[in-house]
Amino acid sequence: MNFYYDPLDEACKSSVGAFAREVPVTFRIYRKNGGEANFSADVCYFVLYRDGGEPELFPMKREGEVYSVTLKFHETGLYFYHFTFGEGVHLGCGTLRRGVLTDSPVSWQITVFSEDYRTPDWFKGGVMYQIFPDRFAKEGTLPAKPYQILRDDWGGQPTFRPNEFGKVLNNDFFGGNLNGIRKKLGYLEALGVTAIYLNPIFEAYSNHRYDTGDYMRIDGLLGTNEDFTALSKDAAAHGMKIILDGVFNHTGDDSRYFNKFGRYDSLGAYQSTSSPYSSWYRFRRFPDSYESWWGIETLPAVNEASESYQEFICGQNGVVKTWLRRGASGYRLDVADELPDFFLKKVRQAIKETDPDALVIGEVWEDASNKIAYSERRTYLQGEELDSVMNYPLKDAIIGFVKSGRTLQLRETVAMLLDNYPKETLDCLMNILGTHDTPRILTVFGGKECSDKETMALTFLSEPEKQLAKEKVRMAALLQYTLPGVPCIYYGDEIGMQGYLDPFCRGCFPWDDMDEALLAFYRKLGEIRTKRYPEIFQGGAYREVFADSACLVFERRKGERRLYIYCNNSASEYRMKFDGTARELLSGKREKGVLEIRAHAYGIVEVE
Repeated sequence: MNFYYDPLDEACKSSVGAFAREVPVTFRIYRKNGGEANFSADVCYFVLYRDGGEPELFPMKREGEVYSVTLKFHETGLYFYHFTFGEGVHLGCGTLRRGVLTDSPVSWQITVFSEDYRTPDWFKGGVMYQIFPDRFAKEGTLPAKPYQILRDDWGGQPTFRPNEFGKVLNNDFFGGNLNGIRKKLGYLEALGVTAIYLNPIFEAYSNHRYDTGDYMRIDGLLGTNEDFTALSKDAAAHGMKIILDGVFNHTGDDSRYFNKFGRYDSLGAYQSTSSPYSSWYRFRRFPDSYESWWGIETLPAVNEASESYQEFICGQNGVVKTWLRRGASGYRLDVADELPDFFLKKVRQAIKETDPDALVIGEVWEDASNKIAYSERRTYLQGEELDSVMNYPLKDAIIGFVKSGRTLQLRETVAMLLDNYPKETLDCLMNILGTHDTPRILTVFGGKECSDKETMALTFLSEPEKQLAKEKVRMAALLQYTLPGVPCIYYGDEIGMQGYLDPFCRGCFPWDDMDEALLAFYRKLGEIRTKRYPEIFQGGAYREVFADSACLVFERRKGERRLYIYCNNSASEYRMKFDGTARELLSGKREKGVLEIRAHAYGIVEVE
């Protein structure tokens, strides 16, 4: 006897994915093929338990070959469920979330969120672009501070070797700045960019600027506070918004607030227990032993429970609101899993009070709907904390598919996202292939493994290796742009930059040495997404049409408009049959009735 249950099928679960509280949701199991069973299938129970709670059994109504139950959930949170026929026979979650009979069921998840949870529509359907400010573009030369090494070899290799004390200081700067970004807004607009995410831009000692020195000042090598406002206004004129990096879990030791080296005119927490910033930090033994981010002493960890710190970040004249008023349109929150829930709620509240349409994205590397951090279940996506997260699970799945030729991990990951995430979150997912924390995507597909930084510094792809890797980048980018969420290009990936882990993935943008063919491909994807079919990608549905071990075809649709995306990562050939004429958007090719899919081919199809 077979039973059919798929939570991604509205016939089985009336509200696919996460849903709001107080929404009635019907769950249905379909009995197939009739026949006798070696267990009683007359009675079926829906087994539900809240996260950490005891199971409750709800009898399901049977009508012919269909079992159903309708429930409302009155509280936000995580719930888990499976079905039982008694006698040790259960229907639980199997491959691709589909039901499977078992004596040891794996439960499905339900995410229940607040009924007023909304995420910014302007971000959905767009294209995001991440910039490491020191390395993207330079307009003029701004003065450096004594401890900053200002280099004049744009495109040179970032310093990676430790000094005589065994430390990498990250204090070499190439001089990229805000006015350089302003100068390149036309380039970004032609790429289809609608949101620019900037790595930290506030005053700091290091070139990565995650060691904030002063949250209220733009770093002098980048420009001034007025330059930031000008950038925001100019970006808006090009149809783009600016997203800032909110680094609120730690500051720099060389900061106005900690002031370990006395370079600021403030009384820092390191200098005196009478400092107005003392409650911001946790000292084990004053002043030299203190909690820091991952034990890195240059990044003293902040005590988010400090009321003074909360007011500084979230208050009326605090950091969050100040920079929104100066032109930012949201924040990407660094290490969100190390920010407590109460603090994330305060940050979100401060952001939305200032601009209800501002974006709040968190850095979370796992399934954000059920993440456990420091032994606590997190509540990021239940309506009071984040709009969305960086989509590392999809990144890994896309790379795995392109490298291996096997579809299952990718299909499983997409199914997980569809089942566990609110649609409001899903449409705002930050779909990445690389960031400042990961190797360049071209290098990943080049396949040359390196175990140490000395080797990384000397390892590059040959021209034939680059061409093979670029074809893989194209397939990966196609998926990045067309699966649910918003693609985020890490600056330079669109023109074929190489580089292993930090700092090699943070090189200078080679404006005089761009791969024009790869750039044209990214521009085409941006045009399809933002100019020709924005409504499909802004909030359209996803449906898997066909899949085998190496080929995936899926549909994106909104109303009567629909596109079909195919990725064939095998040596086999396939045929797609249509009623009408199929137009492949990347090549412009038209085929009536049947589209031939060649080996290792990919494309976007509209049926006319």
